[in-house]
This record gives sequence, C-alpha cells and structure tokens, in this order.
Amino acid sequence: MKNDSALEEKLKDKIKKYRKITYEALNNIKIPENLSEENKKLANEFLDFAKRYFDDAKYFEEKGLLLESLASLSYAHAWLDAGVKAKLFKGKTF
Repeated sequence: MKNDSALEEKLKDKIKKYRKITYEALNNIKIPENLSEENKKLANEFLDFAKRYFDDAKYFEEKGLLLESLASLSYAHAWLDAGVKAKLFKGKTF
C-alpha cells in the first residue's frame, strides 16, 4: 500500500507541474495575423483541442483519475507544441 500512496503523490506532483506549464503556454500562444484563412481555422482548432484537453485534465483530477488527468495535460501541451512547430502559433510552449 505504501507504493500506491507514493505513486499517487508523484502523479499529483506531475499534474501540478504540467498544469502550470500548460496554463502558461496557453496564455502565451498567439495566432499570427498573417496566416491564410484556412490556417487560421486550423490554428483555432488546435487551440480549441488544447483547451478542451486542459479542461478534461481538471475534470479527471477532480474524479481521482490521476493517470487520465496527466495524459490529458500531455495531449493539451502536444497540440500547442504541434501548432508552434507547424507555425500556426507564435509563442513558447516551455
């Protein structure tokens, strides 16, 4: 049982860390004005996915589903990273 509580604490620490990093990235990301209309639409979809996964992480954490919460934060951040890499976003994802 000790290992379970140690794992749970480790997950909670990681969730806290990655929630902060992803929150900062979400607030740092900008969609460039010079994108085509098609790419602006795509950028907004990426951002919407990132925000939804970020919100899902909170929901899962509140339900005690810590692995799902951490996974959702990872997906949220991955959408932001992909958008930066594809030049759909300006900003740092930390």
